[in-house]
Amino acid sequence: QVQLVESGGGLVQTGGSLRLSCAASGGTFSWYTMAWFRQAPGKEREFVSGISWHSGNTDYVDSVKGRFTISRDNAKSTVYLQMNSLKPEDTAVYYCAADRTTVVHTTTNQYHSWGQGTQVTVSS
Repeated sequence: QVQLVESGGGLVQTGGSLRLSCAASGGTFSWYTMAWFRQAPGKEREFVSGISWHSGNTDYVDSVKGRFTISRDNAKSTVYLQMNSLKPEDTAVYYCAADRTTVVHTTTNQYHSWGQGTQVTVSS
């Protein structure tokens, strides 16, 4: 299993931007589909975005389309989530996930490697 470490979270005002990073180790990163999930207090973990290793296809939850962009750098074994126009409802712990699948799945049970999470707080 690949090991994942997220970074880049923090406190930002409404309308601000953050870029999350997730560094992978212990596996062939280019063979992994990568995804970002988030979990707000009292809520279930939800899919945010994903990028397939096979096709490069990306997917986003409707609430972040046009504001968030996922990308990957296979040479650096890192996946990024650029978050713009942040809203208070984006406040959550953001988790990076990985799996040897050719498509982007949107459910947590499809991913077998997880990072420890990074907190994103958007103040109003």
